[in-house]
Amino acid sequence: MADENVYNQNLTLDEIVFENRNKEYGAYDLRHQYPRLLTKSFIVGTALFLVAALSPFIYLTIKRLTEPPKQEVKADLVEILQEDKIIEQPKEEEPPPPPPPPKEEEKIEIIQNVVPEPVKAPKIETPPPPISKQLETTTGLVAQEGVKAPAYTPPPPPPSTGTKTSTAEVKPQVSDTQVYTEVEQTAEFPGGINAFRNKVSSNFDGSAMNGDEGTVKAEITFVVERDGSITDVKATGSSSDFNAEAIRTIKSIKNKWTPAKINGQSVRYRFRLPLTMNFEG
Repeated sequence: MADENVYNQNLTLDEIVFENRNKEYGAYDLRHQYPRLLTKSFIVGTALFLVAALSPFIYLTIKRLTEPPKQEVKADLVEILQEDKIIEQPKEEEPPPPPPPPKEEEKIEIIQNVVPEPVKAPKIETPPPPISKQLETTTGLVAQEGVKAPAYTPPPPPPSTGTKTSTAEVKPQVSDTQVYTEVEQTAEFPGGINAFRNKVSSNFDGSAMNGDEGTVKAEITFVVERDGSITDVKATGSSSDFNAEAIRTIKSIKNKWTPAKINGQSVRYRFRLPLTMNFEG
């Protein structure tokens, strides 16, 4: 009896369930193989998860190991001399036109009207002109040829008692769309042109250059709009990379300018800036 209890304690649950039954049936085989299949599936799934999770780190590590060393480029903004500034030369004033020749005053036609003096012996006198002739021009003691002027001149109109009318000075209108190059008051950056150069120097990305160009020059032009923003940025220089980076740098500066003015009105103004930088490898 004791041997039978020991024997029953060593039996598994599957063997107890399928005791005295057909163990060739598929259910017994599936239940018997289940723990081993579960363990194998867990190990394989864990391995696939670790591979998928660690793949990005392995890729970045391999990329860092095979990446070439970075080359640092030193870019310094060269101080622009005062004579490099583009100064608009004022136009010479044209001499005033000569005064017109003096106009000769036209002579007024006069008809001689001689009043006869009373004398003892009558003599032939010039008869007075008819009334119709006297009304057409002025009469006098000596006849004179000239333009006809009426003998009667109407009196001037009475002075106005109202307030004096003053003619206000009309200033010429400026265009809202034209881009001016000559203005009365040029556009200004907040803090002055040196502050603008410092902005360009700090925002310029020297990694766009190879580092062995040496001194590179370019002329930057852009339009300062009536609201203080800048548009139409262009760069003219020998290096296309330098020109492209200069244009990007100018566009990245978002500070508003004080617009140029003509007759106190804000206008569009084309600004020119010479830019010189030195690159050392």
